[in-house]
Amino acid sequence: MQNESAPGVQWSEQPARHEARHVAKVERISRQLRQRTSTRPVSLKKKTPPHQVPKRFDQRRGDEKVDLSDLDQILEIDPVGMTCTAEPAVTFEEVVRATMPYGLVPIIVPEHKTITLGGAVAGCSIESMSFREGGFHDTCLEYELITAKGDVLRCSPEQHPLVFQMIHGSFGTLGILSKVRFKLVRAAPYVHVTNETYTTLEAYQQAIWRHFTAQDADYLDGQIFSASKYVLCVGRFVERAPYVSRYDWLKAYCESLPKRSEDYLSLYDYLYRYDRGVTHVTPKSLMGRALFGKLVHSTSVLKAADRFPRLLPKKNPQVIVDVFVPFSRTAEFMDWYHREVNFYPVWCVPYRRMRDYEWLTPQWWSGMKDPLFLDLAVYGLKQQPGRNIYKEFEDELLRVNGTKTLISYNYYDEQTFWSLWNKETYQAVKQLTDPDNIFRDLYTKMCRAALGLQEQTPGSGASLH
Repeated sequence: MQNESAPGVQWSEQPARHEARHVAKVERISRQLRQRTSTRPVSLKKKTPPHQVPKRFDQRRGDEKVDLSDLDQILEIDPVGMTCTAEPAVTFEEVVRATMPYGLVPIIVPEHKTITLGGAVAGCSIESMSFREGGFHDTCLEYELITAKGDVLRCSPEQHPLVFQMIHGSFGTLGILSKVRFKLVRAAPYVHVTNETYTTLEAYQQAIWRHFTAQDADYLDGQIFSASKYVLCVGRFVERAPYVSRYDWLKAYCESLPKRSEDYLSLYDYLYRYDRGVTHVTPKSLMGRALFGKLVHSTSVLKAADRFPRLLPKKNPQVIVDVFVPFSRTAEFMDWYHREVNFYPVWCVPYRRMRDYEWLTPQWWSGMKDPLFLDLAVYGLKQQPGRNIYKEFEDELLRVNGTKTLISYNYYDEQTFWSLWNKETYQAVKQLTDPDNIFRDLYTKMCRAALGLQEQTPGSGASLH
């Protein structure tokens, strides 16, 4: 399989040269950490904007920065072992273009082109192969981590296994990821998508379960357009296509789903079918798209927000949230959603439970029997004054034993937060990798600093130490 935009470099033939450069970069970062004298919190600077919901008062903008922008090299592609080793600032688009000539792609490819490998690990990225393989972290084999003291750890399920597992969902609070080795999957040049439409949630879930148990597809996701319209997108690799659709300019993939029963896309275009928007695309008019459609995409929007934070709302921000609901509790959750929120479309990604992740508490897992979750994502819901729909989501998730990613606004109080996220395992790794808490702890970073709130005093119980 060839791709005209793919680099001609045979990455697998040059690992020694790339590794030598990598070692020098790691030593630079380690030296900066060892020699720092500041007491300011530390966060990371990358060449791409963070793929988190931008917040006007985020205190992390004023942190001392460790520059990771040059950790952007693919170090090795092993087409026989079907693995890739790369630095964390490499984007998935770069990996896709480099691996496609070998007939391979990452197993999990997040929907936006400039999501980085490190961001996908730390932020729990998933996509439409997650019904088979879980999240991106579940496809990873080894991490290299630079601790706050400048030490370098090699982490895998066999070596520092708890550190390896806890980096998942840590949002840069346990150290600096400097290398990732992950699995690839064989892929065909095209993807044939069949859009199955259902009028009830029950029928929709039955179809999801049927494909999950049969494992008869390569990709599976969908969108919920109302309480009576559910579309399930079943993707399969094919060697040839009678036509190919593209959604990178005038047309939007999300708008095609209620209208088409099937579609063919090149593999690359399938993987980035949502780059201009998962459930809503702007501009909406044909004229607007003709003029600006190539310019308005996930990266341009995030760059603008990162550069001009004062333009972000002071209060009542739009709701952008991903929640994970146990498959058996989906009907309860959606009954609440249809009644209390009633905003569509909702992106739906089935997610296979690969393990009882160590970053969630044993109490949370104790009642969990489902082998499958549904990741339900809401984008662009406007909040009415006096209502905090983010908090309403959090409260409802507690009722149905669900959880959420922390990329958006988070309003958990500290006790509730640590009843979900595993403080015991987190603290065990934190003591090893960041004993002085220079990267902040997870609750402080994602639930307080992100909202512009002051760090609580040690006497309040916020400190892990």
